[in-house]
This record gives sequence, C-alpha cells and structure tokens, in this order.
Amino acid sequence: MKSTLSVVVAAGALALTGSAYASALAQFKTFVATTKAARGEFTQRQVKKTEGSKVSPPATGTFVFARPGKFIWTYQKPYDQLLQADGDQLYIYDKDLHQVTVKKLGNALGSSPAAILFGSNDLEKNFTLSEAGTRDGLEWLNATPKTKDTAFEQISIGLRNGAPEAMELKDAFGQTSLLAFQKFEKNPNLGAQQFKFVMPKGADVFNSN
Repeated sequence: MKSTLSVVVAAGALALTGSAYASALAQFKTFVATTKAARGEFTQRQVKKTEGSKVSPPATGTFVFARPGKFIWTYQKPYDQLLQADGDQLYIYDKDLHQVTVKKLGNALGSSPAAILFGSNDLEKNFTLSEAGTRDGLEWLNATPKTKDTAFEQISIGLRNGAPEAMELKDAFGQTSLLAFQKFEKNPNLGAQQFKFVMPKGADVFNSN
C-alpha cells in the first residue's frame, strides 16, 4: 500500500463564490485562480478489485500546500510517513525504516494527482478535464492524464460549496485510492521556511533524480 500512497501525494481545496451547485469545472477553475495555499486533514482508503471489492483500513493525516509545488503530506496512522516538496525536490521519509527517498519534483509531479492540486495553473497541459455529474451530493470532475507514463488512468474530484470533499484515483491495476478531506483552511499564513526539509539525522538517503 505504501508504494501507491507515495505516488498519490495529493490533497487540496477549492474556493468558489456563488452557487453551491455550480459545475465542478467552474468550481475547480475558481479554486486554481484563488487558492494559493491551504491546509487540512485527510482520510485515505484503498479499494482492490478482487472477487469482491476489498477496502483497506483507513490511513489518516494532515496536509499543507502552497502553489506551485510546495507541500507537506503527513501520514499519521496506521504508520508514519512524510512526503514533502520544497518547489524543487520531493522528499519521501519512511519513519519506520528511517529512510529518505529524494526525487526531482518536476519528474515526480508531471501527470500525478499532486500536479492537479499542488502544481502550476497550467493543468490542461497534462490533463483532459471533463464534468462527471453529481454523486453523493458532490459535483464531480474527471481529470484524465494526456500521457501514458503515469500510474493513474483517471482522477476524479468531488466538490461541494467550492471545496473538494473527495478524490478518487484509479490506477492501471484495478485499484482505486479514495481520499476524503476535512477541516480545510484556505490561504493560511505560512512561514517562509515552512517547506524546507530537514534531513533526519542518521537516515539512509536514496537519490532517484
């Protein structure tokens, strides 16, 4: 499960002034234009397609991001894992193994879910965006990667009142990661050093740039 979670690297929020029932695409474009930073909490589950859909126990944690390409995505339960980007590099710290993997942020984002919420505003360069109707009281948006070198075949975002409440990430192996967002705060005051990664003392470091 960890490998999938490491790829996900995603969460975020949207802000919209107007009708709570505005289209998902309209909400999303308003979000991109007005939300420069955000923080909140998340719950994540993974659904595996077997003979019956098997849902994993939930993983929970917190996130904070600042556009473009700066974020801290922290898994707190059932294990400790940190994904942190400073706008240039992505650091994945597995606390149980005391191991840090370093990647060039541009290569790590690309057509990943993180690029949708944490990246630049030029999302339609890498994704085809389309309306996906209403489900569970949310307005849904589909984002399909234009390139084939991505772990995900389709990403869906569920929006309500201008904020994302859910995200679904379907990969090529028939697995779906389900994210739910809570306690979203738009454009909080963040310190200049908020996203500077401090290498844990004695950690094994793997550079995959």
